[in-house]
Amino acid sequence: MTPAAHVRAGQRRTAGSAIDDAGSVTEPRRRDPLPLDGLRVVSTANALPAAIVGQVLADYGAEVLLLEPPAGSPLRNHPAWGYWSRGQHSVLVDLSDAEGQERARRLLGRSDVFVDGWGSGVAARLGLAPEILEARNPGLVQVRISAFGDQSPLAGLKGWESVVMARAGGSASFANLSARPGPCFVSTPYCSVSAAHLALQGALGALLERERSGRGQRVRTSLVQGLLAFDTWNWLIHVLALRHASAFELEPAVDPGTLVPNTPFFFRLLVALAKDGKWLQFSQTTERLWHAFLRACGLDPDDPGVQQSAVSEDPAVRVRFWETLLRAVRSRTAAQWRAVFDADPDVWAEEFRNERTALEHPQLLADHRLAQGQDGALTPGALVEGSTWPAFVPRPGPRLGADTDRFVHQPAEARPTPADAGNEPVLAGVTIIELGTFYAAPYGATLLAEQGARVIKIEPAEGDPIRNVVGIPELGGIKVLQGKESIVADLATPEGQEVLGKLTRKADVVLQSYRAGVAERLRCTAADLLAINPDLIYVSSPGYGDGPPCGHRPAFAPTIGAASGLAVRNAGGWGAVPDGPDLDEMTVKRTAVKLSSAAMGIGNADGFAALGVGTAILLGLLGRRRFGGGNVLRTSMLSTMSHALGDWLVAGPGTRAPAPDEELMGVGPLHRLYETAQGWVLLAAEGERERAALAVATGVDLAGAGFETKLEAAFLAEPAARWQERLLADGVSCVEVSPQGVEMTVMLGPLGTELGVVTTARHPAMEEYPRPSALTTFSRSRSVLGPAPLLGEQTGAILAELEAEGL
Repeated sequence: MTPAAHVRAGQRRTAGSAIDDAGSVTEPRRRDPLPLDGLRVVSTANALPAAIVGQVLADYGAEVLLLEPPAGSPLRNHPAWGYWSRGQHSVLVDLSDAEGQERARRLLGRSDVFVDGWGSGVAARLGLAPEILEARNPGLVQVRISAFGDQSPLAGLKGWESVVMARAGGSASFANLSARPGPCFVSTPYCSVSAAHLALQGALGALLERERSGRGQRVRTSLVQGLLAFDTWNWLIHVLALRHASAFELEPAVDPGTLVPNTPFFFRLLVALAKDGKWLQFSQTTERLWHAFLRACGLDPDDPGVQQSAVSEDPAVRVRFWETLLRAVRSRTAAQWRAVFDADPDVWAEEFRNERTALEHPQLLADHRLAQGQDGALTPGALVEGSTWPAFVPRPGPRLGADTDRFVHQPAEARPTPADAGNEPVLAGVTIIELGTFYAAPYGATLLAEQGARVIKIEPAEGDPIRNVVGIPELGGIKVLQGKESIVADLATPEGQEVLGKLTRKADVVLQSYRAGVAERLRCTAADLLAINPDLIYVSSPGYGDGPPCGHRPAFAPTIGAASGLAVRNAGGWGAVPDGPDLDEMTVKRTAVKLSSAAMGIGNADGFAALGVGTAILLGLLGRRRFGGGNVLRTSMLSTMSHALGDWLVAGPGTRAPAPDEELMGVGPLHRLYETAQGWVLLAAEGERERAALAVATGVDLAGAGFETKLEAAFLAEPAARWQERLLADGVSCVEVSPQGVEMTVMLGPLGTELGVVTTARHPAMEEYPRPSALTTFSRSRSVLGPAPLLGEQTGAILAELEAEGL
């Protein structure tokens, strides 16, 4: 934090906090401007990542101008357009002629952020090359979202989500979602939503850095980098298996042929059918929760036979144990299980929801996390709530070209050239104190450590449970701990409270993700810590929320995946998920495996939530830097998932977002997976020129009846590699589907090196290992890829630092 920021914040302390009856400082209740008030953003708005960036920036006060061609953004035809474009402005500019290009340059000369979601090289071809824009406006932050990176061998591929998933191994990672062999088409936009948040974090970080340097810079991320934000530890298990092939053998969680569970984690994340035919997702990851669940199933957790069943070397024993749990769950209706949950808060399961019921979740309703769209339908509200920000009120999206005259004819402004700035990380000088466990909130802080923030994680003596969650010490926590410092302190003791208080005095942010009631018990609520540091940004990001009805429930990726609709969406919708009280045991088993994979694939609710946390923290930091004072920010896994699935959840009456067929081949004959003579391809021939070229290459009349069947036969004539080579040369988006998952395709395969998205790191438990490189990069500010600490590794150094500072 700069001295100027201290002065500005200090001037707001008296007015910024309220005093309760006991004389304690409570949460701030003033009403500051939104953090981005007064900033102008120009967005291409041509694809989902750019649309999400524009939506979030507009929700928090930025004046967002959608740079649309005369025919409008291609997203205008999507049922979710009104949701994505809310509160923004439409400016028509024909960039095919010199006059239109000059208008765009003048507009960007008066702007703070440019969001470029076009294909590689398009901006330069349209006269909007980064160096041209920078020369006119040195303060401009230029955010570039590509598919595979502009300098990569795949830069020429169009940025379809499906293309990236297919080429990077995502389609293979979800192969077990269908009974048929081969990869699966996944409709959840993992890459696009993640890349949008990485771009948001880059933009907000660059704006924060601009506050001290006066200079803008270029921010880069890609859809394939977005995909790498999700995997928590799977790629490290692959590393271990490859290094020690004689000792470790990679197996799926459940063998798809024999239906034999291969990991005890499968039982703790049990998917089961209740007596009345409703599917339930349990998540009992810690020992306390697991024992409570076993008792609820009529089993004795202290019985050695019960404990050994989940880890038995005998497959038959594991199968019988699975069947025992399935029958125990099926002995009660969903309502009867809810009574069990009410009696014991350590036992919990979510019912699987779909696109029509997910926004009706009682926690979203209780927390007022929803808004009404123009058609009266419910939509997700703001991504994060701030105690000092005005309440969110959605504004309608713009009519095509409605704001053109207002903006394109404004005179250009003289922009002073700021002094040269160094390459300090954008978050240099920012300190974040992390209170929480696992991945959903903590990885949000990890992303900011890459931008140079100092993240101090306070852990109990036994450490964050994620360190030991996969049975191999430390392996499960390496990714989420990278770049942090670990200090051991028991917050339930006076000594731990003293350490927390000292760290809070020097912190900019405190991040906590406890269940409701825990922060009160450990005396680390917003009111507790703002009393120590009124300038603090306090971020609460639990699984469900801070209060009833579900705030006290344990929330993990699978339960939130079920509650949000993620699992049902990935599975292909209710039509592809058998349900009802009369299902036979084999159907129950196969469907349980499918839903389990759908909720916990290569991407899950943990990753989405963490990305939202990173964005929330930066909104808070930038708002404080611009307007002063502390703030309390609230988000949750559940509310963030409603944003991530917004394209699916907000479709109004009579409309439906594009969805894959029940076999998960694709969303139509020209955008789907095809089997070839050797391997599979993903075809995305959405434009007229591409369709014409495809017809010539395959010899199939695409206007004729039954042409999909003819395309299937045509693709079977040649191998996938040949189809990719041939069709790409003709300008048709068609890529060979990687036969391996993301771990082996990107992290451990040549693609990661070719794209420049993988580097190496060291850890005592793994020695040298591959890790994702910086997921968001800057043209001037350097990234920081720090190591993952061992438990309490920095305890002594941090305590000595506090003592030396007189804290």
